[in-house]
Amino acid sequence: MNSMSELPIRILLAKIGLDGHDRGVKVLARSFRDAGFDVIYTGLWQTAQSSMLAALQEDIDVVGVSLLSAAHLTVMPEVLRWRKELGIEDVPVVLGGIVPEDEHQQLLDMGCAAVFNPGSPVTEIIATMKRLAEQRRRMSAAEAIRGYDDHQDTALAQLLTHIARGQLDGTWTPPAGKARIIGVTGAPGVGKSSFIGRLGKGLCARGHRVAVVAVDPSSPVHGGALLGDRLRMMWGEPEENFFIRSLSSGKVYGGLGPRCAEIVQAFSGYGFDYVLVESVGAGQSDTAIHDIVERTLLLLMPESGDAIQFSKAGIMEIADAFVINKCDLAGADATVGQLKSALEGDRPVFRASTVLNEGIDAVVDWITQ
Repeated sequence: MNSMSELPIRILLAKIGLDGHDRGVKVLARSFRDAGFDVIYTGLWQTAQSSMLAALQEDIDVVGVSLLSAAHLTVMPEVLRWRKELGIEDVPVVLGGIVPEDEHQQLLDMGCAAVFNPGSPVTEIIATMKRLAEQRRRMSAAEAIRGYDDHQDTALAQLLTHIARGQLDGTWTPPAGKARIIGVTGAPGVGKSSFIGRLGKGLCARGHRVAVVAVDPSSPVHGGALLGDRLRMMWGEPEENFFIRSLSSGKVYGGLGPRCAEIVQAFSGYGFDYVLVESVGAGQSDTAIHDIVERTLLLLMPESGDAIQFSKAGIMEIADAFVINKCDLAGADATVGQLKSALEGDRPVFRASTVLNEGIDAVVDWITQ
């Protein structure tokens, strides 16, 4: 058992099936974040397969399934089946929901690590999650490297954790890869995650293998993070060649997280064709992403500035291309015009709408040319 002290405990909260709301699980997500956890919430209406695939890729320490539909005896066997199918039986699964007391033991016997009903004290739930995370058996660095060499996704996921913790510094170098590294940055709220989801699926549709490194900010007060990028990239059936890894920024400044460059190189050495790196919601001086990518896309949105704002130094200078996202909103034409008038040279400006799934193909064309 490895110490969990070097990075926050990583938990995934999943809403599987047809529950109509997720207010309660969002409250829990904030409570876990404030307890110092890194929390990945996958959103409503997920499947058992997509949720457990997310747990694999994110190298989750504990999965929490929230069910209010009384479908626990149908859903949980499917969750546990996919856990086994994907080779992550070491990851404990906890159930929270409306579960009759006389069915708790049945769920525990089938493989659930714990069962909580509405009204269970949050402190008790947090303590249980911490205990289960500490008890989880992880691959050693040597085991993860051997599995990586054998092209096992479970080993890749755990190796990324070893890299992020600094446990391989100077002791291992990934094989040379040929991935093209594309950065996606922009201010909070411009739609980076949704755009990357569309962009990644567009690249996969052309036969490419795509990895995403998505960074969200850590709490400066509690140290935990709510990693929400994956939520906006998961829809429909899981894409076999699309691997998403969320990172918290920790104490790293400039828009990235711990050892991002090394994680990108590990993805490249594993055989991915493209690695998309998403920064945290960036300000004018958050330009660190430029140092680890080949090309940088800067996302803007309608009415996000004027010609003077677009002429300022910093993040505008590092962009190789611009995407005016959310072009289904008013003001898109004016923003495109102001941006083009402020630019020097021939850097392209794309218009896109992830809601309407428009304009993505043109960006894919530019990336792959």
